[in-house]
Amino acid sequence: MQLTGEITHDRPLLVLAVKEEAQYLDTSLPVLLTGMGKVNAATALATTLARGPLPSSVVNLGTAGALRPGWTGTHVIGTVIQHDLDSDTLRSLTGETYGAPLTLEDADGPTLATGDSFIADEAARARLAAQAPLVDMEAYALATAARRAGVPVRIVKHVSDDAGEGAARTWRETVAECARALAQWAARSIPAYT
Repeated sequence: MQLTGEITHDRPLLVLAVKEEAQYLDTSLPVLLTGMGKVNAATALATTLARGPLPSSVVNLGTAGALRPGWTGTHVIGTVIQHDLDSDTLRSLTGETYGAPLTLEDADGPTLATGDSFIADEAARARLAAQAPLVDMEAYALATAARRAGVPVRIVKHVSDDAGEGAARTWRETVAECARALAQWAARSIPAYT
């Protein structure tokens, strides 16, 4: 976990997984790097929010894999789901729902599936494509932590690769381009960016 900048009530907190995704951010806003995966993301953000003060919002910027053909560019996410939590089985055991889909303030945006598995095979890609067009490894955890702290959250993802075979190689090759696109989106879309 790495936090740069000072969190204040009147400015958003930018949250990214790794430095490669943040390399072109040029802002005075606070930036939190959480590390990859749901546990790192949730722990880093929850710890930061618990220390206070709370930011005006949390904006998660990052890369995502495309699960369906033709998905490219930058997307503001409308709903986030957990693809690696067996919610149906847990509900049958306890009668409670864990990991329900979260609808965000940008509700008309696409659905993003979050899970700790890097989707690098075609069978997993096909299975997930029935649930969402995009996949990442942190957003659901970040949305949950922000909501529990009472902080509004936005999730913005730039497509880095077609999830499936070769995705890890493609991510390494495209992450700088993705980071540039995310920084440009932030500069245009976050009023307090400078």
